Amino acid sequence: MANNSLEITLRPYRPSDAEDFLTYAGDEKVTQFTRWNTFTSKEEALSYIKDFCIPHPYCRSICIHDRSIGFLFIKPQGGDDKCRAEVGYALAAEYWGQGIATRAVKMAIRDGFKELTDLVRMQALVLVENKASQRVLEKLGFYKEGLLRKYTFHEGVVQDVFMYSLLSADPMP
Repeated sequence: MANNSLEITLRPYRPSDAEDFLTYAGDEKVTQFTRWNTFTSKEEALSYIKDFCIPHPYCRSICIHDRSIGFLFIKPQGGDDKCRAEVGYALAAEYWGQGIATRAVKMAIRDGFKELTDLVRMQALVLVENKASQRVLEKLGFYKEGLLRKYTFHEGVVQDVFMYSLLSADPMP
């Protein structure tokens, strides 16, 4: 059930987020659907924040009361592919099922299309088993383009994924 009373914000990561980051990035329930391995230490989380999140053009912490409860990125492609960007996100398990991921992704796609002027298409790859993430994207008007068979390694096994897309010309949620 959506909890619209919670104020959700997106902000750049800070080194001080490492402990909160570890609560979700260190939880196998969360990482089972991500492209990263489960984090095992605060030092590892801090390195990831410093080396990936902070220098990234659009990597945001999903926050409630300025406390990091999730991760969201829009990764623009380069060269002739600068018209598209990959969207990815993860949320602490205790916040699942409250509409938070949907609200956060909605804020990010609006920001992304506004800030990244060459962007025409946002896309997301979702593991077939990740029904909740599929629902998030579908609620936001992403189009399920199809199944990409044996597309990526995940936890050592080649997996199928669904490709979703949202175009700048599509109705915005």
